[in-house]
Amino acid sequence: MTEPCTVDTPLRKLVGEKTAKALAGHLDLHTAGDLVYHFPRRYDERGEHTDIRSLDVGEQVTVLAQVQRTAVRPMRQRRGNLLEVTVGDDSGGTLTCTFFGNQAWRERELRPGRWGLFAGKVTEFRGKRQLNGPEYVLLGAGGEGEAAANEEVEEFAGALIPVYPAAAAVPTWVIARCVRVVLDTFTPPEDPLPATVRATRSLTGLAGALREIHRPSSKEALYRARRRLKWDEAFAVQVTLVQRKLRAADSPARPRPPRPDGLLAAFDARLPYELTDGQRDVGREIAADLAAAHPMHRLLQGEVGSGKTLVALRAMLQVVDAGGQAALLAPTEVLAAQHSRGIAELLGPLAQAGELGAAEHATRVELVTGSLGAAARRRALAEVAEGRAGIVLGTHALLYEGVDFADLGLVVVDEQHRFGVEQRDALRAKADQPPHVLVMTATPIPRTVAMTVYGDLEVSTLAQLPQGRSPIVSHVVPAAEKPAYLDRAWRRLREEVAAGHQAYVVCPRIGEGPRSEEEAPKEDDTGRRPPLAVTEVAPLLAEGPLHGLRIGVLHGKLPADEKDAVMRAFADGGLDVLVATTVVEVGVNVPNATVMIVLDADRFGVSQLHQLRGRVGRGAAAGLCLLVTEATDGASARARLDAVASTTDGFTLAELDLEQRREGDVLGATQSGRRSHLRLLSLLRDADLIRDARAEAIALVETDPELARHPALAASVAALVDAERAEYLEKG
Repeated sequence: MTEPCTVDTPLRKLVGEKTAKALAGHLDLHTAGDLVYHFPRRYDERGEHTDIRSLDVGEQVTVLAQVQRTAVRPMRQRRGNLLEVTVGDDSGGTLTCTFFGNQAWRERELRPGRWGLFAGKVTEFRGKRQLNGPEYVLLGAGGEGEAAANEEVEEFAGALIPVYPAAAAVPTWVIARCVRVVLDTFTPPEDPLPATVRATRSLTGLAGALREIHRPSSKEALYRARRRLKWDEAFAVQVTLVQRKLRAADSPARPRPPRPDGLLAAFDARLPYELTDGQRDVGREIAADLAAAHPMHRLLQGEVGSGKTLVALRAMLQVVDAGGQAALLAPTEVLAAQHSRGIAELLGPLAQAGELGAAEHATRVELVTGSLGAAARRRALAEVAEGRAGIVLGTHALLYEGVDFADLGLVVVDEQHRFGVEQRDALRAKADQPPHVLVMTATPIPRTVAMTVYGDLEVSTLAQLPQGRSPIVSHVVPAAEKPAYLDRAWRRLREEVAAGHQAYVVCPRIGEGPRSEEEAPKEDDTGRRPPLAVTEVAPLLAEGPLHGLRIGVLHGKLPADEKDAVMRAFADGGLDVLVATTVVEVGVNVPNATVMIVLDADRFGVSQLHQLRGRVGRGAAAGLCLLVTEATDGASARARLDAVASTTDGFTLAELDLEQRREGDVLGATQSGRRSHLRLLSLLRDADLIRDARAEAIALVETDPELARHPALAASVAALVDAERAEYLEKG
């Protein structure tokens, strides 16, 4: 009798050394538990569409398709024949599968009418989508291509065919065979969900759910299994967040109440414009938090240009009024320097403490960046350490040893997703008591994401744009299909410059000096060219379509003083066009810039494109954003760009962005460098489930904060939300 296996049993004991090595090396699957929790990506049924038309070149795919026709022709460059097999379905999409060499047996088995799973990388040749030498398994009896055992063929002949996240060396049918071997002897762990929750929410048991998710007996059984396993994920995250929130509420903090006659009141009196209703409402929420005896931990989200920085500045002034200091952490030196200039300009004499002409309640504003000279750095650090600088702005240089605060009362993190856990925590650790924390993002966050990722934060939203902001119109420019459209885009840019305005041209790559492996251009076997680069595009534009215009270059590898000089020249109108990377994505404010052309726009994410175009239309003149792409009509990349062009609603685009990314990334998998633990839960589609899981988590944690009476749940939470990810969730 075969010995039962558990979640910890090594796969090499179950599927053999060679297969276990492939699963570990290509899919990071090492134990029976890893494999059992490696859920199918989808389930195919014969006769259903596989949307072949939406496949992107370079994508590794598995498609369920029917052989439509075959053709054999001699190869031109070498001896032998080429077998071309056209597969498709009744959706109208087709793929050509090419096999090299004399393989008459393959032609016989791949006869028209046969259904199969075909796996490989999508390439393109003369306008046709191809899979070169794909792996495949045919459905039904007979044929060498079904080298699997009879029981595997029976599984593929079933109503629902599981298709797993796979690799070229480990196709989906190999994973299915391994799962079957493991499930035959698998003993699941103790069910972590409390019996009362299972009964109240009508949830199936864990053991049955794990079997049905891999080998569903019916669509109804599959639905029940997926719902139960989604509950495990949602409940683990929500329990963690509720625990963190309760612990944070018990932490002491120094209250920073407002002063009716202090710096903030003087600032409000000199503002040349009215605050929006949203800014006033959010300001009151933050003021109340700062006056409390436990740390504020609030997320401030708002569209590009909604006035978040002004709200944050007013919070900083309240803390300074109460005798403390405030630090603003920005992701780039360009943005930190711009914040410094903008805040000093807004405060005027209120930022000139110790100088002739300073206002009565004045403080000092200091900028701390890595590029400061030795003398300037010593002076700035002394101002901060001795408390004369009430407002301190900087990049990660603020985190270094030697940057000490007299009384750090508030930490403001701008574009919080740009910072890792350790960086944010290092700044908080510079305070004697936990400081108040305000994290800001211009990337709108769907409600369920806020509930799931920021469930231990209070969330404020600025939805109203200040007066004077102009509309932004966006268009997709299909450069490959219609080159004349790109020519027109450059002429349109020149027209804006002729009218006295300025423009951005954004590229996805810098293009000079030593590159990291991630940044280096890669031309894979699809023949897709490397991304366009700033240092290559700028001279071509200067010699070609933008000849005669004043062009500047800006990217992250320029020396800090050069970056600052370029940005100042552009802001002061000394440059007509700024050719840049995404270093201009956040915070850069040049009201005279009215047009942005994004090259290789399909290489950017949805939220990134929305952020980028927020750099134009910031003044009285309307903004224009042109998204240049070689993506073909019908491709998913093109559909993404069309969606961006069709709306300026950041929340709609944030939901689209979330749909197209691995949802686990939202929980910080990319920041921790670990594999995502959200496998089934959709933060968009499972909103009701997440809400219910949060309600159950609150009820349970309030009666058993450390889960002492629920050891199986505590173990499950530890596995799904490990210590590192819990830290990420806590720190926002």
